[in-house]
Amino acid sequence: MLMTILDGSIVTVAMPAIQADLGFTPAGLSWVVNAYLIAFGALLLLSGRLGDLLGRKRMFLAGTGVFTAASLLAGVAASPGVLIAARFLQGVGSAMASAVSLGILVTLFTEPRERAKAFAVFSFTGAAGASIGQVLGGLLTDALTWHWIFFINLPIGAAALLLALPALPADRPAGVRGGADVLGALLVTSGLMTGIYAVVKIEEYGAGSAHTLGLGTLALALLAGFLVRQATAAHPLMPLRVLRSRAVAGANLVQMLMVAALFSFQILVALYLQKVQGYGAAETGLAMLPAAAVIGAVSLGLSTRLIARFGERNVLLTGLVLLIGVLGLLTRLPVHASYAVDLLPVMLLAAGFGLALPALTALGMSGAKEEDAGLASGLFNTTQQIGMAVGIAVLSTLAAARTESLTAAGRPAAEALTSGYHLAFAVGAGLLVAAFAVAFTLLRTPKPAHREQPETMEATEATEATKVTMAA
Repeated sequence: MLMTILDGSIVTVAMPAIQADLGFTPAGLSWVVNAYLIAFGALLLLSGRLGDLLGRKRMFLAGTGVFTAASLLAGVAASPGVLIAARFLQGVGSAMASAVSLGILVTLFTEPRERAKAFAVFSFTGAAGASIGQVLGGLLTDALTWHWIFFINLPIGAAALLLALPALPADRPAGVRGGADVLGALLVTSGLMTGIYAVVKIEEYGAGSAHTLGLGTLALALLAGFLVRQATAAHPLMPLRVLRSRAVAGANLVQMLMVAALFSFQILVALYLQKVQGYGAAETGLAMLPAAAVIGAVSLGLSTRLIARFGERNVLLTGLVLLIGVLGLLTRLPVHASYAVDLLPVMLLAAGFGLALPALTALGMSGAKEEDAGLASGLFNTTQQIGMAVGIAVLSTLAAARTESLTAAGRPAAEALTSGYHLAFAVGAGLLVAAFAVAFTLLRTPKPAHREQPETMEATEATEATKVTMAA
């Protein structure tokens, strides 16, 4: 997980160097990111279910191997076509490994308190990968070449494979039991691929264009056909029972809204620091490092105890309130900002992510039976990618449109950029308010019947919460 998340953020910093070296056109350069996103997002659900049917350990090892080999291909790429193909293969490998990761944790850690700790480490790793990637991308690109942003994956991938072989126990896959749902696989993969492609091209074509609306309609039709197929197939790729849990359905919807909103924090704050404040790539990564530090401290040191004490729902709601404060403060960023006064408080409030994500992960996996753990993991990761793609497309488009309008009216470039970012932050805050409303309405944590000793009480609350959500 560290490797795949790190790869996603490390590439964004090196994009100008890649363009200059390989001769990418501005439109072609976007495919260095889009090729990865499309393959990753489209194959998560399929990979998760195949992990249940064929073996989650097997899928994890194969995906890690594919991702590592594709990283080597990307590092030696000497033409745009080779790099884009390598990025697509990285997305394939990342989907295979990531889709089953949470499913592996669910089946390995069955005791609620230990499972909460595992989810906290998992969430911290993702936040660390994103932050390290921004710093490391700038350092490697400046000190060596952009090729090393991909070569850095080779030792990580090799270490993951060597550790996983003895550490992960062999699982008992369900098997295809008479045949896999090939038609369902084609429908969901093509539907997700078409939909993600339409979303990532919104900035180029516009949200109301025939290109966007046509592909969006086609994607919805394919996904609707997939759901109909799942209701009638003898051996469905995604048994619809997994969506009957209110905790699973609600957590996935909350995650989609939350990730879409927080794109504006991870990406647009970095752009603000570089384009408005004049920070370099490495300086930008270091400026955002306090956010990673507080997220890590909260997710590893505090979230598990709070979840055991107060339940996943209450911790999630608290985290969302802090994150609404983050984007609310960002709507007030001035053109000439002081880091200590205007930005550091924002970075510290990002601790809300360290509360929200472990709680959300526990809720998103709570209603899955063991035989559906890979599917639930793939679904949770799929909604994350859809949220990310929507956030990238919608918030970037809104920010760019506001900036272009103000620039055409004669406003200074820095002021126009800042105003564009303000609009994106405000919309992101609105998405987080919607996420809070969904979490408050759909998600429930039962109250304990009586008080117990603190340690026993925490374990009892977590156990009862797990029983209720799994029963739902």
